[in-house]
Amino acid sequence: MAPMGIRLSPLGVAVFCLLGLGVIYHLYAGVISSRIAAFTSKRTVNLRDLLALSVEAAVQGGREVKRVREEDKLEEKTKGKTMEGQSEKLTQGDLNSHRKMYYLIKNTYPYVQVNSEEHDETNNELAVWNRDIPADILKSVEGGRDVPADSITIWIDPLDATQEYTENLLKYVTTMVCVAVDGKPVIGVIHKPFTGYTAWALVGHGSNMKARTTYNMNPPKVIVSRSHAGRVKGFIEEAFGNTTVILPAGGAGYKVLALLDPLDEDIEKADMYIHVTFIKKWDICAGNALLTALGGHMTTLKGEEIDYSGAAGNREGLLASVKVDHQDLVAKLPAWDSAGKH
Repeated sequence: MAPMGIRLSPLGVAVFCLLGLGVIYHLYAGVISSRIAAFTSKRTVNLRDLLALSVEAAVQGGREVKRVREEDKLEEKTKGKTMEGQSEKLTQGDLNSHRKMYYLIKNTYPYVQVNSEEHDETNNELAVWNRDIPADILKSVEGGRDVPADSITIWIDPLDATQEYTENLLKYVTTMVCVAVDGKPVIGVIHKPFTGYTAWALVGHGSNMKARTTYNMNPPKVIVSRSHAGRVKGFIEEAFGNTTVILPAGGAGYKVLALLDPLDEDIEKADMYIHVTFIKKWDICAGNALLTALGGHMTTLKGEEIDYSGAAGNREGLLASVKVDHQDLVAKLPAWDSAGKH
């Protein structure tokens, strides 16, 4: 019997039943989709697991970087210009490392945001992390903690110091992974492919690195980018005096390691790191996490914390230090004309 006492033909009854089923289906589908959305939003990731995965990704990427260089199969290209007007190089080492690092992380945690310096549409990497946790991480990090997956942003640099890589200045070359939670860097991994050394840290839990016992501020040694050492010289000397030692170097990862107790003999020692122009977050996030874990600081030139969510660029320069009064250093910096930041 149809509603309101209306009598229907057999065909009408069939149509009525189908309409009812349609309504039920849409209601059911809505409930299911909302439950799936709620389930997804409640996903969590363990930070110790993510640290171990980050180390493995950096090491796997580093193997590709080293292999391509040793086989002399760089296939060097120019992908554009830097903010300083220099050619930005791209090699097969960059791309191969990106594929290894990006897809190892993404295949393991497909619901986590991963940002890489490189982009490649070829997804033939099927590897998933085997969940082995290195002994030094197990020793230093007890259990870790779980964080919501949607609070995580991962920044990877498959080959830091590509220019130096093409020039065979291999001591500057690193692969890096950083994990930010709610925009704050909490995991940093910097791997040196040509020596095999990997620096790592999980903020609040431990690191395999340590700060040096002393830092000299009279005068300091300031490490800067090779690409604009001349431009930054006057800025630094105005802040710290004309006897300040300026160390030009390649690679943001290398520059951070230069502030720490060097476990590789080819790393120079510096007392602070200054960068005055535009720089990408995959270049600096891992180093920021390492410094934070060791009681150090990496801020903009104005002393502001860098937010590692959102856009990839940092236009406010940076100052990095450890075991010194960071805000005192900030106060000594001269005003930096925004025009100089491009």
